[in-house]
Amino acid sequence: MPANFSLSTEGKAGEFRVRFKYNSEVIFSTEGYSSKSNAQNAIDSIKKNGPSAPVEDNS
Repeated sequence: MPANFSLSTEGKAGEFRVRFKYNSEVIFSTEGYSSKSNAQNAIDSIKKNGPSAPVEDNS
């Protein structure tokens, strides 16, 4: 599968971060979350709200 979400812990604080990857390239990453469940909630929100989100052209 060329697209996936990657969930990992980072830094001294052990924060959870979410990355969306396409063909192994990081497309975006989130802020650090204090718990794994909050990071999973971010993934769920992106999946739910992302497909219908409008494009804001600031060019």
